[in-house]
Amino acid sequence: MVEQQQNDADQAQEVWRRRAGSVSFLVGLFAALAFFAFFPGLPHVIDWGAVLAALAVGWLARRSCLALMARTGRKGSESP
Repeated sequence: MVEQQQNDADQAQEVWRRRAGSVSFLVGLFAALAFFAFFPGLPHVIDWGAVLAALAVGWLARRSCLALMARTGRKGSESP
């Protein structure tokens, strides 16, 4: 019974991590695209370089979110 509850908790945490990673990727992607589209002084054209840079920013946002969640998750599991 305890093992089943632990498995349910692990699955719920994995779903939460996946959703948070997806949301952080999309936020980073759209923030970078908005920067390239609306920042004064830049040409207001989204080219392939801007798309690739936005994908890199989204990937970096996802990795940092998952790293932060993993770090805070370990701290929470160590305390009684």
